[in-house]
Formats: sequence, structure tokens, C-alpha cells
Amino acid sequence: MNKFVIVLLLVSSPVFPLAFFDDVPPEELAAAIINEMSDEQALAQVIMLGWRGRGAEPSALILDWIRTRNIGGVKVFGWNTDNTTQLAQSIGQMQQASLRGRYNIPLLVATDQEGGWVRHVRGRTSETPGNMAIGASGFPRDAYLAGYYIGRELALLGINMNFAPTVDIFNNRDSFLIGPRSFGDNPVSAGLLGAAFMRGQMAAGIIPTAKHYPGHGDTALDSHGVLPVIDIDFETLWERELVPYRILSAEGIPAVMSGHLAFPRIKTTAGVLSVDAPASLSRWFMHDVLREQIGFNGLVITDDLMMYGALTWTGSLARAAKQALEAGNDIILSSTTLGLFDPAWTYLLNSMQEEPDFRIRVRDAARRTLELKLRHLRSDESVPFVPDLQKVEAGVPDREGSEFFLNLAARSVTIVKPEPGAGADSDVFPVTRENAGRVLLTGQYLEFFRIGRAAFPGATSYWYSELFDINELLSYASRADTIIYCLSNTEGVRILQRLQRLGKKIIVLSVLSPVHLERVPWVDGALAVYSYSTESFSAGFSAITGRIPAKGTLPFKL
Repeated sequence: MNKFVIVLLLVSSPVFPLAFFDDVPPEELAAAIINEMSDEQALAQVIMLGWRGRGAEPSALILDWIRTRNIGGVKVFGWNTDNTTQLAQSIGQMQQASLRGRYNIPLLVATDQEGGWVRHVRGRTSETPGNMAIGASGFPRDAYLAGYYIGRELALLGINMNFAPTVDIFNNRDSFLIGPRSFGDNPVSAGLLGAAFMRGQMAAGIIPTAKHYPGHGDTALDSHGVLPVIDIDFETLWERELVPYRILSAEGIPAVMSGHLAFPRIKTTAGVLSVDAPASLSRWFMHDVLREQIGFNGLVITDDLMMYGALTWTGSLARAAKQALEAGNDIILSSTTLGLFDPAWTYLLNSMQEEPDFRIRVRDAARRTLELKLRHLRSDESVPFVPDLQKVEAGVPDREGSEFFLNLAARSVTIVKPEPGAGADSDVFPVTRENAGRVLLTGQYLEFFRIGRAAFPGATSYWYSELFDINELLSYASRADTIIYCLSNTEGVRILQRLQRLGKKIIVLSVLSPVHLERVPWVDGALAVYSYSTESFSAGFSAITGRIPAKGTLPFKL
């Protein structure tokens, strides 16, 4: 009897029931388990849900989904994460419930920990300079280590999947949803840095997920609230937005997240039908382009189907979920914990029982999901299912990571004004206690003031909020010789323009996207850092005062 027959007998005999940790190759075991599963069990594997409990505690409803349905995954959102230790305990509790299921299948535990300002797991985790800082430094090694250290913290918490890297191209300067989440406006650089970030996460045991396919960078709209329409042809899409996905697919990215974005100018291969639907719900985008043309073989996960970018097209979560699966998505994500007999569940299950083609599609999606888990969650290097709380206390934040992120922030600081090569740098920088005179620090972030006062002892500080009195700020500014201004948004531009008439020396420290500097070309000096992390503010003031050189390069054209 050959080895193949023996394996089949072992995995199909009632004496040896199938289980996740059987010593069988992933593709064979996934196919065998899915073949044995009921429709309900297969459908559950393609569902990923968020939850709301007391703090990070799992709700009774999410535990019901895990215990009675054995769903494929859970998503950690920002509202779950203020208490780091409690989050780790909750993840362990949910994984233990999942592992007691019929096939001992663990959960995919996912989050959005991109770096920079998208940091869903808060608590004690590291605040980092973010993708645009990596683009400004230009070193793939920085992308690798950012992914690695972010991943190392997530792994200690029991989170095994990260919806990162974000490889959207920063084409639309009004795209503040993307902004500093992007590596920049060069598609090849975004792909290469994304691939390095991916490798770093995988080295930490994390399953990376590239997003937002096919590309969210060329719109000022937010798919959480509307369906953005991107008016480009397919040639532009292929040579720009899709370049990172072509690179990442060749590099073996395990997963891709589909975005709720419409591209009405793009025709299908038949040349007849306009692609007016969200790409996430379009089989042409998800199968013909992603699978057939790009050659991606991994898992596809929807962005949150509770977003209006999906719901406004379909009218209901049930229809959005079905269209997403028919299009070629393998996991449907909802930020809301559905009821056990929510219309979406019953509609999908009834559709499986009444439509043979849909049943085949769902079971194939479940097979892909299970195969991904088998490949990434069974080795000695995999993320632990039950976190060690002592290791969480000792390892979050990651001490090595903190040192790295400070160095990354320093490498990424960029002088935007005077322009590089203008020959006037010495007239503006460094700004010292001796040449600055009376200094006014003004902005919105407390860390800006804390670090700014350390750099300029005796400086006056003015924190402005939504209800501040502009005349009071002008009064403070009139008594200063140098104003160091923290700029992060369009409202900050409006306030800064009021200061221009005072004729003071104005130095801008831009945080997040430096695109706002286009509207204030008259300032004396401007430096860009790319997040509001402590490390970024420290690097920014160190460059302003001349303690470190500003060697970053702006990763897009102003």
C-alpha cells in the first residue's frame, strides 16, 4: 500500500478524526477537512467579525459565534485595545474556545497596525513614524525592521494577522485618508518597501495583508462614508496603482484586502460592461485582474462590509456579503458582531443550499482560509494562541523597537523650506537659543510642547483647540521673535496664515502629510516629520536645533 493511500485512510477513518494539527501537508489537509465539513461549518470559516465588550473583554455574542459556529477570525479594533494585558487575555480566551471546536481550528486574529497614525492596537504598543517616514528615509531595511518590530509586539499579544502594508500610491494630494499611510507617489518604491515590510512581519510570525486593492490613493473621499469614484483608465491603473500588487504577488504576499472603490472608466475584458460596482464586489477586479493577470494565489479579505462604500451599492449587508464572495473574496469582514441568525448568515446559507455554484465558491474560500492557517499557524515560530502575560508585560513596548523607531524618525526628517540646494540653509537652520530670541511654540500636540520646551527652555507655549481665541494667539505671537509652529491639517494652515502679517520669523514643523506646506510657501523654514509619535517630535526638534542633520527626502512632489 503506497504512502498516499495510507494518508487518505488516516485522515478519513473514524478512528483518526481529522484535526488542524494532523501531520499532513496544508493543501491536502485543508481539502480533506473542507470536504468533510457541513455547509454551516464551511460558511463560518469565511467570516471575520469585530466585537465590543467591556474594554477588551470578548462579548457574549462573539464567544457564541466562536463556540457554536467556529468562525474563521476576529478583528481587533481600536475600541478593544486600551488595556494591553486584558486584550492579550481576551485573545487567549477566544482562541481556547476556537481550538475546542470539532476540527481544533484556531482563529485568524487580525488588526490594523500599519505604523504611524493608524494604530488600532493602542495601550502600551509603540507609536511609530509610519510609512511616509519610511518613504522619506528610502531604505528597504527600515521597512523590514518597522514590519518586524510592529509584528513582534502583535505576536506577544496573540495577534497573528496584520492588515498592512498599506501600498496605496499618494497621487491625490487631498487624500488625507491615505496621506502619511502611503510610502509616497512612486509605485515601484511603494512595492519594494511594501515587500520589505511584508518580510519583516513574516519574520515576526505575522501574516501580512496588502491593502487597499486596487488602490485608494487617487481620491479625496473616504470609503467609510461614500463609494469613492476614481476616474482613470486601466492602463493608468496597471502602471501605477497595481504595480505594488504585482511586486508583492511575485514576492509571495499571503493576503490582500479589497477596497470599496469604483473605477467607472475601466472596461472589462469583453469591452462592454463598465465597472461601476465597488472593486471589492467585482469579479472582474477580484478574479480576472488579481488572480488571472497579476497571478495572486493567496487569500483575499474584504475591507469592512459595514462601510458605506459597500452598503450604498448593495443596499444590505447580506447582499454585499454574497456579492463579495461571488466576486472572489475569501473572507468577509464586519466590524459589527452580527446576531447568530442575522439575515446575512441565513441568506448566505440558503444561497449555498439553493445555488450549486455559490456553494462551490464558499467552500473554495473556506479551503483557502484553512490552508492559510495551516501554513502559518502550526510551526514552532507561529504566534502563540494563548499569550504569555509575563512576556507581554516585559515585551510591550519593544525596547529594541523603540530604539529603531527613534533612528528611523531621525533618518526621515526632511527639510522642505529652504528647498534643498537653495544655498540658504545656513540663514534658517539651525535655530538655536542664541539666534532665536524669544520663542513661541504653538500647535495641538502635547508632545510637541514637551519636547519643544526641552529644546528651547524658557519658550512660551500656546496650545490651540477648536474653541481658541485667535486674537489671544496673535497677542502671544506679537511678543515673540521666532514662532515654531506645528502644522498638521487645513485648519492649521488657516491659523498660520493669520500669523504671516506679524512679520515674525516662522519655522514650521510639519507632522503627518507635509502637503499642507504647499499653501504656506512664505514661511522662513519648514521641516517634515511624518507622525505625532514622541520619536518624530524628538527627531524634528533635533534637526531644527542642528543636533542631527535632516537627510530625509520628500517622498512625493510638492
